[in-house]
Amino acid sequence: MPNDNNIAIKQILVKTGTVVSDKMNKTIIVRIDSVAHHRQYGKVLRRAIKVKAHDEKNTAKAGDTVKIVQVRPLSKDKRWKLVEVINPAGRGTGKIS
Repeated sequence: MPNDNNIAIKQILVKTGTVVSDKMNKTIIVRIDSVAHHRQYGKVLRRAIKVKAHDEKNTAKAGDTVKIVQVRPLSKDKRWKLVEVINPAGRGTGKIS
Protein backbone atom coordinates (compact mmCIF):
# COMPACT_ATOMS: atom_id res chain seq x y z
CA MET A 1 0.00 0.00 0.00
CA PRO A 2 1.51 3.37 -1.03
CA ASN A 3 2.14 6.02 1.57
CA ASP A 4 -0.57 8.70 1.22
CA ASN A 5 1.19 11.13 3.56
CA ASN A 6 3.88 12.16 1.07
CA ILE A 7 4.17 15.91 1.01
CA ALA A 8 6.27 17.62 -1.64
CA ILE A 9 8.85 19.81 0.06
CA LYS A 10 10.08 22.71 -2.03
CA GLN A 11 13.82 23.23 -2.03
CA ILE A 12 14.88 26.76 -1.18
CA LEU A 13 17.85 27.89 -3.21
CA VAL A 14 20.26 30.09 -1.23
CA LYS A 15 23.36 31.64 -2.82
CA THR A 16 26.17 33.91 -1.69
CA GLY A 17 27.67 36.59 -3.89
CA THR A 18 29.15 40.06 -4.17
CA VAL A 19 27.13 43.18 -4.94
CA VAL A 20 28.31 44.66 -8.24
CA SER A 21 25.81 47.51 -8.53
CA ASP A 22 23.30 49.21 -6.24
CA LYS A 23 22.29 52.10 -8.51
CA MET A 24 18.67 51.01 -8.95
CA ASN A 25 15.97 51.64 -6.35
CA LYS A 26 15.32 48.49 -4.25
CA THR A 27 17.37 46.37 -6.68
CA ILE A 28 20.95 45.14 -6.51
CA ILE A 29 23.02 43.18 -9.02
CA VAL A 30 24.85 40.28 -7.40
CA ARG A 31 27.74 38.37 -8.94
CA ILE A 32 27.77 34.67 -7.99
CA ASP A 33 31.15 32.99 -8.57
CA SER A 34 31.52 29.24 -8.96
CA VAL A 35 34.44 26.90 -9.53
CA ALA A 36 34.20 23.69 -11.55
CA HIS A 37 36.69 21.20 -12.92
CA HIS A 38 36.81 20.15 -16.56
CA ARG A 39 35.68 16.53 -16.81
CA GLN A 40 38.43 15.31 -19.10
CA TYR A 41 41.38 17.60 -18.41
CA GLY A 42 40.79 18.56 -14.79
CA LYS A 43 41.47 22.24 -15.47
CA VAL A 44 39.87 24.64 -12.99
CA LEU A 45 37.07 26.63 -14.63
CA ARG A 46 35.89 29.80 -12.93
CA ARG A 47 32.40 30.86 -13.86
CA ALA A 48 30.30 33.81 -12.78
CA ILE A 49 26.68 34.82 -13.27
CA LYS A 50 25.04 38.13 -12.46
CA VAL A 51 21.49 38.20 -11.08
CA LYS A 52 19.17 40.97 -9.97
CA ALA A 53 17.95 40.76 -6.39
CA HIS A 54 15.29 42.66 -4.46
CA ASP A 55 16.63 44.84 -1.63
CA GLU A 56 13.58 46.27 0.16
CA LYS A 57 15.45 48.70 2.44
CA ASN A 58 18.35 49.57 0.11
CA THR A 59 20.84 48.30 2.71
CA ALA A 60 23.39 46.57 0.46
CA LYS A 61 26.11 48.63 -1.18
CA ALA A 62 28.58 47.82 -3.94
CA GLY A 63 31.30 45.46 -2.74
CA ASP A 64 29.23 43.86 0.04
CA THR A 65 29.06 40.09 0.35
CA VAL A 66 25.39 39.11 0.58
CA LYS A 67 23.17 36.06 0.95
CA ILE A 68 20.22 35.86 -1.46
CA VAL A 69 17.33 33.42 -1.76
CA GLN A 70 15.28 32.44 -4.80
CA VAL A 71 11.64 33.65 -4.74
CA ARG A 72 8.73 33.96 -7.13
CA PRO A 73 9.25 36.33 -10.07
CA LEU A 74 9.08 39.93 -8.84
CA SER A 75 9.62 41.54 -12.23
CA LYS A 76 10.92 40.64 -15.69
CA ASP A 77 14.45 39.93 -14.42
CA LYS A 78 14.20 39.71 -10.60
CA ARG A 79 13.89 36.20 -9.12
CA TRP A 80 16.05 36.67 -5.99
CA LYS A 81 15.62 38.48 -2.68
CA LEU A 82 18.25 39.77 -0.25
CA VAL A 83 18.36 37.84 3.04
CA GLU A 84 21.30 39.48 4.80
CA VAL A 85 24.51 41.38 4.30
CA ILE A 86 27.23 38.95 5.41
CA ASN A 87 30.31 41.13 5.06
CA PRO A 88 29.97 44.86 4.38
CA ALA A 89 32.55 46.44 2.07
CA GLY A 90 35.22 48.52 3.75
CA ARG A 91 33.45 51.73 4.61
CA GLY A 92 35.85 54.02 6.45
CA THR A 93 34.96 56.48 9.18
CA GLY A 94 36.12 59.42 7.04
CA LYS A 95 39.05 60.12 9.36
CA ILE A 96 42.54 60.38 7.96
CA SER A 97 45.02 58.54 10.13
